Amino acid sequence: MIEFLQNWIVSVWVILGQSGPYLLLGFTIAGFIKVLLPEDRVFRHLGNDNFRSVWIASICGAPIPLCSCSVVPTAMALKKAGASKGATTSFLIATPETGVDSMGVTYALMDPWMTIARPIAALVTALGAGTLVNRFARGGSKDPLPPTPSHCCAGPGSGPGKRRGLTRLVSDSLRFGFGKLLDDLAPWFVVGFLVSGLLAIWMPDDFFDSVLPGGWVTSLTMLVVGVPFYVCATASTPIAAAMIAKGLDPGAALVFLLAGPATNLATMTVVNGFLGRRVLGIYLLSIASFALLLGALVNFLYDVFETAPTVASVEPDPHCLSATHWIGGSILGVLLLQSLARKSWIAAFRRARFNVEKHHEGCHDQ
Repeated sequence: MIEFLQNWIVSVWVILGQSGPYLLLGFTIAGFIKVLLPEDRVFRHLGNDNFRSVWIASICGAPIPLCSCSVVPTAMALKKAGASKGATTSFLIATPETGVDSMGVTYALMDPWMTIARPIAALVTALGAGTLVNRFARGGSKDPLPPTPSHCCAGPGSGPGKRRGLTRLVSDSLRFGFGKLLDDLAPWFVVGFLVSGLLAIWMPDDFFDSVLPGGWVTSLTMLVVGVPFYVCATASTPIAAAMIAKGLDPGAALVFLLAGPATNLATMTVVNGFLGRRVLGIYLLSIASFALLLGALVNFLYDVFETAPTVASVEPDPHCLSATHWIGGSILGVLLLQSLARKSWIAAFRRARFNVEKHHEGCHDQ
């Protein structure tokens, strides 16, 4: 038992080290995107039931670093600001399924093929779902649009013509990236690292080949697992990498990476209450259909180019880490522990649930 725990801890540390430098870079970039993205101006281009609004919502949502719980309040703000149901749906899918932080950790733990395929698949799914919602559940919000600030970087305390200084820009970006964003994601990161470390030492190397026949059956299994699974895009990545290392095909891993972050019981409840049952049905059907089809396409491309999926080592061998990974993993580990110390486990999970439930209750006041 002691040896098992030791191997588990070392395996978690290896995954943390492999991810550390890329996640730190991702959090930094995410902070700048959050501060610089002119949200109020973006809102004004999302009100029509057309493909252009869906496209803008998908493109703007893809790099924004919000998890499956924190994306809900932002999406509801989009809806209240006048966004169409299709644009809101696209944003709800594109934002949690990918982001600069998740792309960084995907590159760290998987191969370039998956790093490219993942954001493209998320964008295609968001575009398809939003287009279907605009086609079969037409109707946007009638709430008045908010006033547009005179400058895209305007914020609290900013007046007309005032620009954000460089020092303030860097400070605000880092404060968001390594403050609020990290606090929102820390519990899910820890769960993701712990689960992936457990899979790495518990599962035999040929687990999926011996248990599941592969192809559609495996992809459907990952879809069933991913839909209710409450995990963000970045935290799901080491879990998917660990499963690929144990024989899971890349297409089925992509199904898990698409379905897991975009669907969970809390988000589905809000979509049903705020956007309606028809939108919820299209939302779930689109995610399931596109995930399975794109997963099959990814497997086909790996076969056509005769490329075997590769992942970074998740085995309990710290000697495979470079000095950069040791430093990055150490810094990330300290930041995660500090975040959990600021926001206790219970408080963090309660806050995530409260944000979702609060906006669900507000649906009935409209």
